Amino acid sequence: MDHRLSKASAGFTLTEMVIAMSIVAILMTIGVPSFKYVTTSNRISTEVNGLLGDMQFARSEAIKEGLPVTVCASVSGTQCDGGNNWHAGWIVFLDSINTNQSVDNGEQVIRIQTAFAPGDTFEPAGPAFGAITFNREGYGTNTQNAATITLELHDSTANTAWTRCLAITPVGMLTTQRAGTGNCS
Repeated sequence: MDHRLSKASAGFTLTEMVIAMSIVAILMTIGVPSFKYVTTSNRISTEVNGLLGDMQFARSEAIKEGLPVTVCASVSGTQCDGGNNWHAGWIVFLDSINTNQSVDNGEQVIRIQTAFAPGDTFEPAGPAFGAITFNREGYGTNTQNAATITLELHDSTANTAWTRCLAITPVGMLTTQRAGTGNCS
């Protein structure tokens, strides 16, 4: 009988193991930062697109229903109590009784967005801005007489590579921008 070990059961040598571990370490060094960039970029895009989608929804509901619809920063999910902190969440409601950008008895909240990931901030780039009301023609009726209102979204590191902005014009046009483009700093 031949008692020699077959090639398949011989295992790895120490040199082969060190080389394999070195290759894995190099690939992880390259891949982990790229993965963090992708996940953070996707999270930020999802957050800005959430507000964009709810603003577009509010505008279309105002046109469809022929009633004012307000979107405002909200911590509670029932009132406009978020100040300028859009990252705390927001609500969309039919502001049909008196268009005062406050949820009154008889006014229905039709969408609620909860707070963002801890550390992300979503605040006005200029003057205080905690609510916008779209009238029955779809115009933003309270854009503080500015040509455009801009909300800036920053991640917890404030890395400009991940900064996104939502611009709202008085005619109700909504656009998202990356840092360094348009009104996004």
